[in-house]
Amino acid sequence: MSHTQASGPPDDAPADVVESAPTAVVRPVPRRPRQRFRPHLLVFLLPAAAVYTIFMVYPLIDSMRLSLYAPVDGVRAFVGLDNFVHLLTDDLLSARFWNAVWNNLVFFAVHFFVQNPIGLLLAALLSSATLKGRSVYRTLLFIPTTLSVVIVGFIWQLVLNPIWGLVETPLLGQSSTALITLSLMSVWQYIGIPMILFYAVLIAIPDELLEAAKVDGANGWQTFWRVKFPLVLPTIGIVSVITYVANMNAFDLIYTVKGALAGPDFSTDIMGTLFFRTFFGFQLQRGSSTMGATVATLMFLLILAGVLLYFFVWQRRVEHYEL
Repeated sequence: MSHTQASGPPDDAPADVVESAPTAVVRPVPRRPRQRFRPHLLVFLLPAAAVYTIFMVYPLIDSMRLSLYAPVDGVRAFVGLDNFVHLLTDDLLSARFWNAVWNNLVFFAVHFFVQNPIGLLLAALLSSATLKGRSVYRTLLFIPTTLSVVIVGFIWQLVLNPIWGLVETPLLGQSSTALITLSLMSVWQYIGIPMILFYAVLIAIPDELLEAAKVDGANGWQTFWRVKFPLVLPTIGIVSVITYVANMNAFDLIYTVKGALAGPDFSTDIMGTLFFRTFFGFQLQRGSSTMGATVATLMFLLILAGVLLYFFVWQRRVEHYEL
């Protein structure tokens, strides 16, 4: 075992040397005082938490509870997972459900591969110091986001009308093109959201980094891919998960343009319209609150799976930089 001894004059040193030798004083490192909880913060947090719980958390939990019940002899009884088994195994219901899931994924894929790259491109152009009138372009590109979905759907129906519109092909009337056309309409309306998020990150990049890249001989394209793009990667993940959640909850544009049946031949049917018909009923289809809650629960599980995939696959692999 080793012992640590304090350094000092030797034992046989003269008395005057011993008296004049400096002595080391060891002082304990002061601990940071623990921050006391401030009760007045509850005044600001509780109202928002109460509203969110009443209008978001409670309906979600109650719909999950309702999916475990079904009417039996006119009385609502607990049936466990029978509603889920019936939805996923019944010939008609399962076909409608998987068709809606596939259409939802296509709807998201168009936004992911079209809306987000174009939003990043527009943000890169708007962040250029040599572009004149950037504020005007930024406002014009963001204006469609503030419009009502009803107005957007009505305008695009006029534009795409084969009789007096700009195209001769009924893009909204064909099963092969209706879903892609509606997806691009949604991209046109909401492209301002990823553009603004990317723009906020690009303008926050220090000028010293960009000037250093120019000094090293990098051109504009190399500066974007090797300097700007790595700094934007975390925001790309955030925008992607926001887009996924929003698209899996989509309903209003499809319902405005194609109605609850999401025609033609259910080619534009997504989870939102399927839930509407199942819960409230439509035309000859009777509504069922328990089966509608089952569809809503599966929607929640699909959204949860996508969010968890983002946190455990993307979020852990992307390196964050402090600007």
